[in-house]
Amino acid sequence: MVFLQVRFLLIPSLMVIMGAAQYMMQDAALLSYIDQRFLSLEKRLEKCNQDVLEYVEEFREFSRMVLSRLAGLSTGRAEAQREVEDLLTRVERAQRDIDYFGSAMDSNACMEVHEDLLEQQLLEEAEEKKRLKLMLNASCDHVLAGIRSLKVVKKTGGKHGSWMKDPGKKHSKIYLLSGSVNNVILEFANIMTFMENNQTLKALRVPLPLPWEGTGHVIYQGFLFYHRHGSLNEILKVNIQRRNLAGQMLLPGAGRIPAYQLSPQTKIDLAVDEQGLWALHAEPETGGNIVITKINAAAMAVEHSWDTPCSSKDAEAAFMTCNTLHVVYNSPSGGPSRIQCVYDVLDTLNDYMNPGVHFPKRQGSHSTIHYNPKEKQLFAWGDGSQIIYKLHTEQKV
Repeated sequence: MVFLQVRFLLIPSLMVIMGAAQYMMQDAALLSYIDQRFLSLEKRLEKCNQDVLEYVEEFREFSRMVLSRLAGLSTGRAEAQREVEDLLTRVERAQRDIDYFGSAMDSNACMEVHEDLLEQQLLEEAEEKKRLKLMLNASCDHVLAGIRSLKVVKKTGGKHGSWMKDPGKKHSKIYLLSGSVNNVILEFANIMTFMENNQTLKALRVPLPLPWEGTGHVIYQGFLFYHRHGSLNEILKVNIQRRNLAGQMLLPGAGRIPAYQLSPQTKIDLAVDEQGLWALHAEPETGGNIVITKINAAAMAVEHSWDTPCSSKDAEAAFMTCNTLHVVYNSPSGGPSRIQCVYDVLDTLNDYMNPGVHFPKRQGSHSTIHYNPKEKQLFAWGDGSQIIYKLHTEQKV
């Protein structure tokens, strides 16, 4: 009886103990589950962090590629624009040639070149050459035989620039154009004012409507003619007194390569001689040789062009005197300048090399050399100095 009582008393205790043990096992299982879940989350967070790092690196690489492509697109667009401008000039040149062969016809008709039309074209070309020769022969009866002396007038400005007088005006004003890109001319009353120490204080500043490029500009009959900065081959004509744009034109074929290898800042070099305004430049199609173009300064139009045998390689400058091109050569490191190629547009069979004409008493290089037909002198800019060269001429045979 007692045993039965004890048994009945132990059964509830055992049930309590077993229940407690069961709860402990459930807690342990729960803790294990939570631990496993945390481990899984930590691994997933670690993988997420690794993926983020990979995505960041991938994005950076993609950004570098995009920026590189965009830079390439910008360069390509500039090159494409230059090619389009070049194509336009070539089209204009071709159009002038096409005009010789016929006039407008019906859209369904074919253009035929007949022998009589070709003969007419040849006659017109012969008449044009005759007219050009008569026009250019007006007052040219001398040739350059040598350079007698030099005078360093002033040393002002940087390596690149030009200075000049206006050979088409009676006044004695001096004009200074400093730098290869600028939009302000300095005007001096005369050369004595220019030579004074405080000369820039006495100069009249003449602002231009658009900046120039290179150093190949000229002043002629009260107008400044220059290559517009940022354009391939646009030449502007500016009235100096009124300070406004008086004309503009495109020079076919010019602007793609420098006119002179040793003066890469100048793509188009303008010149003045006894016959008026000229343009000098080089073209890839001529193998880098210099092309001469006669320009009608009043109409801002091309009158005629000549391909010369004078190379732009190792050339630093050139100038025109009496229908004749004189190309000045030097070494890349600088040295004695010399005229080595001379080309007369009216006597093209007798163009010749002339290594005997050297510039006297000077070692260096020239940024510009321009001829003044009124004073029969060269106005040059050499290593920041403004120089005058006196010429020795002889009668044409």
